[in-house]
Amino acid sequence: MVTEAKKLHIIEEVLKINNEAILSALEDFMERSKKRRRPDGESGFKEFSGIWSKEEADEIERIIAESCENIHPDDWK
Repeated sequence: MVTEAKKLHIIEEVLKINNEAILSALEDFMERSKKRRRPDGESGFKEFSGIWSKEEADEIERIIAESCENIHPDDWK
């Protein structure tokens, strides 16, 4: 999906939200993301810090440990 289409899709989804708490959380996220932008306009990894819950972070670490950190000696032949 091209950028403009993504923007329109997001706008459509936001218009469907009726929950004030969700709208407030979205607004807060957008404000925080504006403040975290790097001066050169590029996105840095730092802006994603803290967006996962402890459980989500633990799950990602487990998945990485199970699938990415396995070295099979036969793969090097």
